[in-house]
Amino acid sequence: MRTYPHALRGWAGRRRLLAGLALLVMCAAPAAAQQRKYLVELGAAGAYESFDNELELDGAAGGIGRLGIWLPLNFSLEAEGLFASPKTTGGSNSVSVRNLGVYGLYNIPVGGSSFGFLKAGVGSTNYDCPANATRLACGSSTALVGGAGFRIAITPIMMVRADGLLLRNRSAERGTVKAQTIMNYGASLGLSLMLGSKPIPDSDADGVLDNRDRCADTPAGASVDPRGCPSDSDGDGVPDGVDRCSTTVAGAAVDVRGCSQDTDGDNIPDGLDRCPETPAGVLVDPRGCPKDSDGDKIPDGLDRCSETPRGATVDALGCPGDEDGDGVLDGLDRCPRTPAGAVVTANGCIAGQAPGRPAPSGVEPGAARPGAGRPPRLQPDTVGRPVPRPNVTVPTPAAPPAGALRAGTLPGVAFAPGTARLVPTSYVALDSLALLLKASPDARIEIGAHSDNSGTPADNLRLTALQAEAVRDYLVVKGVAYQQLVSRGYGSGVPLTRNATPRAQAANRRVEIRPVLPER
Repeated sequence: MRTYPHALRGWAGRRRLLAGLALLVMCAAPAAAQQRKYLVELGAAGAYESFDNELELDGAAGGIGRLGIWLPLNFSLEAEGLFASPKTTGGSNSVSVRNLGVYGLYNIPVGGSSFGFLKAGVGSTNYDCPANATRLACGSSTALVGGAGFRIAITPIMMVRADGLLLRNRSAERGTVKAQTIMNYGASLGLSLMLGSKPIPDSDADGVLDNRDRCADTPAGASVDPRGCPSDSDGDGVPDGVDRCSTTVAGAAVDVRGCSQDTDGDNIPDGLDRCPETPAGVLVDPRGCPKDSDGDKIPDGLDRCSETPRGATVDALGCPGDEDGDGVLDGLDRCPRTPAGAVVTANGCIAGQAPGRPAPSGVEPGAARPGAGRPPRLQPDTVGRPVPRPNVTVPTPAAPPAGALRAGTLPGVAFAPGTARLVPTSYVALDSLALLLKASPDARIEIGAHSDNSGTPADNLRLTALQAEAVRDYLVVKGVAYQQLVSRGYGSGVPLTRNATPRAQAANRRVEIRPVLPER
């Protein structure tokens, strides 16, 4: 049975030894050394070795010298020599003990300047015994070595190093002493000089050093994961941190800032827009293509008569005509030149008259037509000749207001929520404004669109600019000279009242006009 008469022998003593070494390592003040690439390690340390009870040797202090070479992937190789001169138990003789070994180490980075490590290898233990020794394991024997430890940087090239070792060898048979397995324990604390070390660069300045950076060409400002690769939350190809619009809809084309583009201003972003050249003001479907509710080939939004009967011919504004004034729309009228005042049937022909034009495709012959038999409504066409037209969906324009143009809000002018599409109730006020501007060709006005605060300032500014342009385009279509109009979007920067309630927000969503003095 083994006994451990000394304070540092036995498991309790060894635990105290290791605890003391750990305390010394933790108390060392580590400098904030930059992570570096290490090449050669040259070290020296004070050591203490505790010997197996069968050797009848007291624990003894000694010294260690080591030389190591660092390899890729945090591995290193080192040669180490430990020297001690323990005394025999109860005697005064000293024994020279030398441990020489070659070890492989796996170094585990801890923070930016420290390492833990595990070590294993083989060595040789030599006991220089006195002449009268009877129980000592003398001579040399091969040892298997295992251990662990820490390095903590105190300067970029200087480290405090602590090791704990377990040496297992087998004594040679000597006289009456049989060969036995010997277990020795050692601990050391010293310094390591890291020769030829260099700072590890961070080529793309993303905070992940090149030795761990799997994406070494990350754009400046991009957010990266622990591997150094940029993240892209919305999958638009612009990394987070650089992406100014990080919730872009999947599939939308984006600019270098990561924001979606809308070339034709229909609120369907490029990339998702299947009709990217839609004219301004046209209402579109979810694919971004123009809608044509009445099938007259004038798209909704530009069509001022959006309920034209199918088959009727229309003008550029989408409104049907009635050339002979008989109440049957052109295109549906099978007798298009009926004498004025004649009573006609639903197909536009006098009773008994042979149709001079075939019925339009898709229209049932003899079917009643809206407006048949009603007196026509006269409106001037583009060359000033009165052309009779039925009363269709376009509201009757109000009479032009008396007096000069005055600054203020245009009542009733509104847009579909979140878009620059005028709602039909806006036409009355805009038609009246158009009549007034055409009557005053020298007048020049600014059209200003305003929004509430429900969106971001940038989005509000962009949307109101499109809304102001939509009003200007409408007035130009109605015959107002383009040079009389200036459009400007103010976003949410000029509210009429606080955006505290839905009613207040509705009041802040408005279109205003103000006269502009002519340039001199």
